[in-house]
Amino acid sequence: MISFQPTSDLQRSAELTFNNMRPYYAHYAVDWEQSKILEQISGLENWDILYRGVPVGAVRIAMENDDCYLRDLQVGTAFQNKGIGAQALIEAARIATEHGAKHVKLRVFKISPAFHLYTREGFSLVKEDDRFYYMAKEI
Repeated sequence: MISFQPTSDLQRSAELTFNNMRPYYAHYAVDWEQSKILEQISGLENWDILYRGVPVGAVRIAMENDDCYLRDLQVGTAFQNKGIGAQALIEAARIATEHGAKHVKLRVFKISPAFHLYTREGFSLVKEDDRFYYMAKEI
């Protein structure tokens, strides 16, 4: 039912991110456009999250030394709260392990409900600032 594949359409993927993140950008007065997101994700390892063969989300990672940075996890609003995000975290950890990573690290907006997903999935709070929680999980 849920599967993953290398992203085939970065433009579509950037649009999903822009639409999902719009409330956070507005809340924190971040000036982002879809073109900026596309530029940022172009240098990452991008994966589509498929639900019944249809792209419904994205996972983006970057490797640095023994760490995997989960730069982005997006699930379309119509598909949230169905366990897709949890499955995407398992897949990100699998990919990270294949790359030799020892940890998965991420940051999440403090106002994002995804913080609870990360906590449930074993991520620990490492530090915080005015906007973000920084979290990590050993794999």
